[in-house]
Order: sequence, then C-alpha cells, then structure tokens
Amino acid sequence: METEKKLGKILSIKFGLGGYNDCQIGLFVTLGTSEWGVGAQKASHDHNLIKWSPSCKWNEEDRHHSHVDVMKYVSDLLKDAKVNDVSDLKGKPVEVTLNESRMLDSWRILTEVI
Repeated sequence: METEKKLGKILSIKFGLGGYNDCQIGLFVTLGTSEWGVGAQKASHDHNLIKWSPSCKWNEEDRHHSHVDVMKYVSDLLKDAKVNDVSDLKGKPVEVTLNESRMLDSWRILTEVI
C-alpha cells in the first residue's frame, strides 16, 4: 500500500495544554470529514508541569528551541490560512497525507483555495 492523500477540513483546533498526560503546551488539531478523522499536534513539554532533572535526555535549551518551533509553526499556519487567530483555522480546507499504515504522515492548509 502506498501513501494516500485525502481532502478534509480542520474539525477542531486548540492552543494550550494537552498531549501526553496534558503536560505539553502547543497546538492540537483534529483533521478530516464526517467520515474520517485524524489528530495532529505540535507541542513541547510545559516548563510549569515538567521540570528538568539530570536524568532527562534533553536540557532547557532544547525545550526553548522546541517552544520556538511551535510558535513558528503556528505563525506559518496563520499566514497560510490568511487569519490572525488560531480559532479562525477551524473549518479551513486541508490536504492530509496518510502513510502505508494509514497513520498521519503530514498535512497542510490548501492555500490554493483560500
């Protein structure tokens, strides 16, 4: 089986705490239609909920870079969708690429129809 591209919309979107044990901060999205859906996120460990310790495989500089990546990602989505608020992304058309296992590989805003 090869990758599969599907057209859909942003069904729900939130910026805040979520992910594993609700200990990440970032963007959490559900993509799809009334017949299928898939979740996506771009997030990093929240500094108030996950403290660094010497046993961590990352450091505070890594967390900082991860936070920056999340904000750049959100900025690019807002630009692509031509909106100023994350909540305004709901309903925007997307193209979703699923891998051979039918898991999310990537997704994008359909800028050509906005």
